[in-house]
This record gives sequence, C-alpha cells and structure tokens, in this order.
Amino acid sequence: MIIKPRTRGFICTTSHPVGCEAQVQEQIDYVLKQPGIEGPRNVLVIGASTGYGLSARIAAAFGSRANTVGVYRPSQATEKRTASAGWYNSAAFEKAADAAGLKSFSVTGDAYTQETKAKTVELIRKELGQVDLVVYSVASARRTLPETGETVNSVLKPIGPAYTNKTVNFHTGEVTEVTIEPATEEEVKNTVEVMGGDDWELWMNELAEGGVLAEKVTTIAFSYIGSEITKAIYRDGSIGQAKDHLEATALKLNERLADGGGRAYVTVSKALVTQSSSAIPVVPLYVSALYKVMKEKGLHEGCIEQIYRLFADRLYNGQETPVDEKGRIRIDDWELREDVQSEVAELWSKVTSENIEELTDLAGYRREFFQLFGFETDGVDYDADVNPVVDNPKAI
Repeated sequence: MIIKPRTRGFICTTSHPVGCEAQVQEQIDYVLKQPGIEGPRNVLVIGASTGYGLSARIAAAFGSRANTVGVYRPSQATEKRTASAGWYNSAAFEKAADAAGLKSFSVTGDAYTQETKAKTVELIRKELGQVDLVVYSVASARRTLPETGETVNSVLKPIGPAYTNKTVNFHTGEVTEVTIEPATEEEVKNTVEVMGGDDWELWMNELAEGGVLAEKVTTIAFSYIGSEITKAIYRDGSIGQAKDHLEATALKLNERLADGGGRAYVTVSKALVTQSSSAIPVVPLYVSALYKVMKEKGLHEGCIEQIYRLFADRLYNGQETPVDEKGRIRIDDWELREDVQSEVAELWSKVTSENIEELTDLAGYRREFFQLFGFETDGVDYDADVNPVVDNPKAI
C-alpha cells in the first residue's frame, strides 16, 4: 500500500515502516560517530519502542556494545492497516543489532502486568543472566492496577484554580486562548497511579526477586520540570504530582540498591516533540518557541543527543554522577539556561496566529511530530508502494 499520514487531533493513525527504519538508522549513525562509552553490558529497557526508551536502547547497544532486552506493546500490521511506529522502530533496531553482532531480545506485552514482568525475568535469566542497567520509560494514559484489577486514567490538568494561557493548533498554526479546568482529587490520585513510580518499583522488585539484577545495577526513569510558562499545567499540575512520586521512588530505590553498589536516578530531560506532549495544551506552542531559540544558539538536542550526553557525561563518565539537591540528574540544563528562557518568554509575549511561523519553529515542530510516525524523513519515497507487514522474529 501507499502509506500517507492520517491524523486525528494530536494522534497520527498510520505509520511508515521505511521511514521508521530510516530514523532508527539515523540515531544509530549519530551514536557511531561519537566516542565509545564505557557503559553497561546487559540492558533492560521497559518502554523501548519510541522516544527516550528507544534512544536509550540504541545508545547502549551501539555506544557501549551492550546486549539489550526491550519491552513494548505488540502492534502488528495487516495488509490493510499499518503497525504502530513503535513496532516498526523495534523491528528496525533488532535488524541493525543483528547485523552488528549484538544480542537483542524483545518482550511484547503490557508493561504494567505481572505476566510481562515474569516473562521478561525468565528471558533475562535464560539469555543474559543479569542486567546492569534498567531503563524505565513507560508513558501511558491508563493502567490496570494489579491489586484490584481496576483501570485508571491519567489527566493533564492544573491543580487549584482553572488555568488560562495561549495554545496552538500545530496543524493549522492558529493561536488561541485555552482554559483548562482543575483536576479533582480522584483524578490526581489516578494520575499518580498511572504515571508515578509504583510500576517502576514493582519491576525492580520482580527483577531482584528473580535474581537477574547485577550487583552494581543502575536504574533510571525520566522526568520533566520545564519553564514558568508550562509550570501550572505541567509541574504544578496533576502530572507534576506523578513526577514527584516518581522522584520519591528513585530515592527509595537508590537507598535499597546502595548496599550492593547499585544506584537509582530520575533523569530530568528537556522538552521534546512526543505524542504525549502534543496532547498537552500550551506545550506545543512552548516547544515551538524553545526550538527556535535553542537551534539559533546551537543548543538543540533530540532524544538521541540527550541520551548520549546522559550516558557519556553523567552515568558513565568514570566519575561520580552529578545530581541536583533532590538527587536528580539534570540534562535539561541547556533548556533552562537564563538566556534561553528569557528569549522564549519574549517570543511568547508576541506570538499570534499571524506571526507564529516567523517567531517560532512551528514548522520544525510539525516535521518532528510526523517523524514520530516515520513520515517526513529525508531519502524516503512516500509515493512508493510498501508492505505494511513487518515481522520481528525476536519478539516474544
């Protein structure tokens, strides 16, 4: 079939296998051009198919020659429907890892379930013995709680008063004002249960009980703080409560692992174009302005640049890992530089529907959004007939 992007709001319902493979290869090529990393040998990435999880798997494999296990949701194609971008990304990664002589394995399933955890432990025990890096990179709108079987949903809402600010329809460039009603106590609680640290801790418990954690294991999860512009809807909102819980979980895990020389961190990363962030009012406009400023200053990073810097300069630099006063690794340092934020704030005060293309990098935002699904990638013929069915023989 000839595959074109089909959008519904902030979701693209199609993905392109050739484009996804080309973008995975671009990330691999970036890592191979950098100095090698004296890093992990056996790596588990939970949420490995897109975003920071995918980049962490690539950086570990091609920067440190690590063997990897990736956990992600299954999403195979039919002759009439494409698979998810995550499925195509993972198949492309497995193909490249095989060609490079690296061991790689995929566990497909819901990361929140006990079944997936048990299947992963068994695979690690059989194929790798133990892992010395565990990356937790699960982002989901809902979770079925293991204790009760209840399915709860996360929300992206402020806490306290309603929140009003600018936003943009990134497809059309129309800048409008949006008001978001506050989250209820129940919604905040549910958001923490979905996006907090509970499942990360359950994974670490399961891996420890299964005997597949190396003595000096490192584990990381990802968080975000952001600027004053997004503070009310993000860090001070319902999702911020979940991130607080995630960070508290990191401290708990770090204390537990320290006896064996292990460590646990939350990594605070920069704002990027993701399917999740595209759903948050205000954020696409902020990211468009941020990209404009950071690109002009030569500071812009995507997922792979962020993860490589995390591994090479923070986690595996041969020295003690630098953390902030709350024990977090900060790779959002360039985003939050005073000069960057002051220029973003100035653009924010001026931006309208009429001048948005000039004042911000909305075009770059759009392009990166479609690239999440394998589109708008250089060198790919999007008028060619392609088979949407891509097998991944490593997936179990």
